[in-house]
Amino acid sequence: MTMNIDLAVIGGTGVYALGELADVESHQPVTPYGVPSGPIRIGSLAGKRVAFLARHGEGHSLPPHRINYRANLAGLKAVGASRVLALNTVGGITERCGPRVLACPDQLIDYTWGRVGTLCEEPGSEVLHVDFGDPYTPSLRAEVIAAAQRARVALVDAGCYGATQGPRLETRAEIARMRRDGCDLVGMTGMPEAGLAREMGLDYACLAIVANWAAGAGPDVDEVITLQDVLDNVSAAMGDAAHVLQAMLQA
Repeated sequence: MTMNIDLAVIGGTGVYALGELADVESHQPVTPYGVPSGPIRIGSLAGKRVAFLARHGEGHSLPPHRINYRANLAGLKAVGASRVLALNTVGGITERCGPRVLACPDQLIDYTWGRVGTLCEEPGSEVLHVDFGDPYTPSLRAEVIAAAQRARVALVDAGCYGATQGPRLETRAEIARMRRDGCDLVGMTGMPEAGLAREMGLDYACLAIVANWAAGAGPDVDEVITLQDVLDNVSAAMGDAAHVLQAMLQA
């Protein structure tokens, strides 16, 4: 069933629901690519219709390389979404991207492998060669940045997201290489999600939540990153992320 959805939100690690969502209905669309990671929750936020999907499943049961990115985006499109804001839990590489910082990257580098990254996978599919020079939709990024300004939330308004395979975290050498490549952030789910959104004709932007310093990037180069630290930092930063989201919807 297609509805009028003002914005779809995909939640990453530590973001398994939008607590502010009211009058929630659950939908489980079946797509040509299979079923999404979990139910799509549709409700009201700031007077607008919002769809939410937990990327890893609501119980965090799907590792990054096993997520059905095509089904997730096709499911959101099937319920009426045309604009997608991806909440990505990431590690920080450069000095401005420390824990609990919010960032809206404008570029990405894909280091993943073996994932289904196109709609052209099946025999007989139309071959698509989409422009991807700007991997995030500039107009939607501008909305995120303007909303952060209105909400008086500090936001790193550019940067490069490096997508790694996971589910393990990266070595210090890998992060050093990514820094040399120009990456500011490291995550495991930014691709193929962004590329598939482009192929599907969806507006797509990333609001990254920095959960930890990437390996060797922080002041303590020997720091051991724990899942609890990640979840604590995401929880602490989600208040500001929620303010940005509400400001976007109230514009």
